[in-house]
Amino acid sequence: MADDQKILLFEKMPIPKAVMQLSIPTVVSSLVMVIYNLADTYFVGMLNDPVQNAAVTLAAPVLLAFNAVNNLFGVGSSSMMSRALGSKKYDTVRRSSSFGFYCSLISGLLFSLLCFSFQNPLLTVLGADANTIEATRGYLRWTVLCGAAPAILNVVMAYMVRAEGASLHASIGTMSGCLLNIILDPIFILPWGLNMGAAGAGLATFLSNCVACCYFFVLLYVRRKSTVVCISPKKFGFQKDIVLGIFGVGIPAAIQNLLNVTGMTILNNFTSPFGAHAVAAMGIAQKVNMVPLQVAMGFSQGVMPLISYNYASNNRKRMKESIMFTIKTVVPLMVVVLISFSVGAGPIINAFMKNESIISYGTSFLRGFCLCLPFLCMDFIAVGVFQAVGHGRSALAFAILRKILLEIPALYVLNILFPLYGLPYAQFVAEFVLSIAAVVMLRRIFKAGEVPAGR
Repeated sequence: MADDQKILLFEKMPIPKAVMQLSIPTVVSSLVMVIYNLADTYFVGMLNDPVQNAAVTLAAPVLLAFNAVNNLFGVGSSSMMSRALGSKKYDTVRRSSSFGFYCSLISGLLFSLLCFSFQNPLLTVLGADANTIEATRGYLRWTVLCGAAPAILNVVMAYMVRAEGASLHASIGTMSGCLLNIILDPIFILPWGLNMGAAGAGLATFLSNCVACCYFFVLLYVRRKSTVVCISPKKFGFQKDIVLGIFGVGIPAAIQNLLNVTGMTILNNFTSPFGAHAVAAMGIAQKVNMVPLQVAMGFSQGVMPLISYNYASNNRKRMKESIMFTIKTVVPLMVVVLISFSVGAGPIINAFMKNESIISYGTSFLRGFCLCLPFLCMDFIAVGVFQAVGHGRSALAFAILRKILLEIPALYVLNILFPLYGLPYAQFVAEFVLSIAAVVMLRRIFKAGEVPAGR
């Protein structure tokens, strides 16, 4: 049921306070997740072995592919749950969360089985060669073959808990696993510990995701009388309106992520011929750029329940104000980060690996990647709005425009014109065009919101 606290948050709390209450915990947990990804890179980098660092970079597309399932059942079910809350349909909320949970569990197990069955072809597709294949295999063993289900479940459960306004608990669950990962990384990776290299980073990630899942299970048990999040098998079923509602948002979000995986795989394959140093540098630059990217994503995901609820309850004025406040907060912040990364790229890369070749490559790569940040955050906010209001087709159109029509062709063209060094600028090309499309689409949604419902 919706208690007074939920009603206050979604319907009456001042917009800046409501957005921050929902978004800040999400941003913090996103940053902690990035820090733990950077911790893998940092501690593996301490081995001063480019092959081990390259293994983590080459495996990244597979871990990113988890987000296809996360988006399908996490974004899809949380959007459905928030809209059902706004419409006061509490049984739909419970059935949506149960459907999302069990489908995520089954998908995670199938993901592990498929990767195990086609392990060698997968390694070839990822760009692993004779030098990097064993290190990449060791990292994938723990993160994917053993760890797909807990990695997916803890993210999906965070989405569902956040959907009812419990953003702080969602973030604590996510951060508990991330912080444990940071503690375990040096123990498993470095020579003074278990000396497992990249495989140790994978084992630390697997154990940490299991702990995060345990937090959410305990949370749901303790709050079982007040929460609308339900993982009871009795509520699991294929009710048509729920399945269509979840898939209508989730499938476009999943396709968007799979296109991201495709783009990253192409980027890695273009980088691989230049050697392990270039691959390692590209991975470091990407992960550093993920810090501000996750801040933008945290805001767009954090504000989604507020947008969904007010859209479903027909309070379009409050919905519009929430979106505009988010834009005015995030875009200037990304401009500041862009300037900081452009000026300090060299020292930032040097902090991860003290290798002159990697520092030289990474400095150029980071300056290229960070150019997209102000434009990319507009893309994130627009897609978050599409998902929140159930406009899955608009989100899918953005994904196709971003990757298939813009970024992937730009990767090919820039790699021909400026081999290797042109690759980081492909994302800027795509996001600049998309930011213009985002403004146009959001204006249309705002104008549609001015028309009374049912007219």
